[in-house]
Amino acid sequence: MSDESWLRTGIGDSDADSITLMGRDLATELMGRVTLTELSFLLVRGRMPSEQEARLLDAVLVSLADHGLTPTVLAARLTHTGAPESIQGAIAAGLLGAGSVFLGVVEDTARFLDELLDEVGPDASEARLREEAERAVGERVAASRRIPGLGHPVHKAGDPRTPRIYAIAEETGQLGPHLRLLRVVANAHEEQAGARLPINGAGVAGAALADLGFPAELLRGAALLARTAGLLGHLAEEMRQPLGMRLYREIDERAVYEPPASGDEPPVSGDGPPESADS
Repeated sequence: MSDESWLRTGIGDSDADSITLMGRDLATELMGRVTLTELSFLLVRGRMPSEQEARLLDAVLVSLADHGLTPTVLAARLTHTGAPESIQGAIAAGLLGAGSVFLGVVEDTARFLDELLDEVGPDASEARLREEAERAVGERVAASRRIPGLGHPVHKAGDPRTPRIYAIAEETGQLGPHLRLLRVVANAHEEQAGARLPINGAGVAGAALADLGFPAELLRGAALLARTAGLLGHLAEEMRQPLGMRLYREIDERAVYEPPASGDEPPVSGDGPPESADS
């Protein structure tokens, strides 16, 4: 490879008269003709989605946009309280709080399913999927490890997003190997653990995105694309109905100060954060 050939991009370019995105004229071929969902698919997959793919992707993004006053939302609102002149800082604060506990389940689930599918292949029979799921779930149950995509701290009986995503996937012909396998995993866990954990919204979103061809390493980014809309809504509400300053003041007033005894090390809680709190 020559010294000049490495510096390239196929995403976008512009000159004095035009802007080009993915080989298409932005103004005449994309604006007013494609949705943001379709454009996101195009940017990641390098082609326009079918109508069916776009519908499933749009449903997934909508499902991940907001889940109430989560820590990521509070981070955004409190950052706005301290720096109201920096809307970009507030949104960035909310996005930076999305990881292994919140929203990271989208990626974790896809990676877990990818590992199983690598063993059996995408066209495996239901029996082979069940066999592999039972093995993987058994190992995790024995080691007291969570199963990515199962369980929710709020929706204990069932996440309302899950059946809707499955229904749309079936209606559009997009029920692929990841979504199929996730159901098998949930059943295998119930049989081995003796308790039913529902498939959560982030888990089903990760499986659906994987079936749409999104690589696992990009899935947190897809989740953040959706959550940005939710954060923008919360910040609009924060400007109308501020709660950040009152929240800070209440915590400050109610917090009990306990100075450490001389020579003592600060206590460390053994509980720690939950492994995941899907939102």
